[in-house]
Amino acid sequence: MKIHCLAHVPFEDAANIGRWAQDRGHTLNYTHFFRNEILPDINSFDMLAIMGGLMNIYEHDAYPWLVGEKAFIKDAIDASKKVIGVCLGSQVIADVLGGKVTQNPQKEIGWHTVTLTEAGQNSPVFSDIPKEMDVFQWHGDAFSIPPGAIHLATNQTCANQAFLYGSHVLGLQFHLEYSRESIEKMLTHCADELVDGPTINDPETIRASCDKIPQITDWLYTILDNFAAF
Repeated sequence: MKIHCLAHVPFEDAANIGRWAQDRGHTLNYTHFFRNEILPDINSFDMLAIMGGLMNIYEHDAYPWLVGEKAFIKDAIDASKKVIGVCLGSQVIADVLGGKVTQNPQKEIGWHTVTLTEAGQNSPVFSDIPKEMDVFQWHGDAFSIPPGAIHLATNQTCANQAFLYGSHVLGLQFHLEYSRESIEKMLTHCADELVDGPTINDPETIRASCDKIPQITDWLYTILDNFAAF
């Protein structure tokens, strides 16, 4: 399978999605928007992975490539490509599908539990995934569930944590793809967001829980295997 990744900032790449691709014998290519790279032909890939970033999805003036990215994602969805978005990526997908992205009442940063909805527990994408997962989060905005999509996961801080549209579009607000290196990059480049707050972990707490990374990586592999086969 040919996978294409959309990267918005230099410090957020495919991370362990890339490792999964390599382990499964798939190819992985990138468009780096921060380098003004050109988007590929829609027929050149089978799966589109859309990563995180610092920007809000409506900041078209500051990041004019967002307009073209959204049109490209719509084309990929219409062409029945497998499309997965993480954090900002999930928010862009939600917007393309007619959902709304707004500021969440609280930022959610660090290790937090998400719970699968009944639909999530019954979804083939989350087969063999526990009802509750401790996952890594780093976001201030949140998406509404797009029209026609299925609400898959939730928690008390951010009600909408995951959705599935048809069998080929998956949005995850949380990060299962992060490696220890990914988290260190976030702690370096986004340190100004680590203010006191009930749902914001301090760096020491974040690092102390990095022993959870092998588990979230296992969940990532399971979800990607399920999604690719669904």
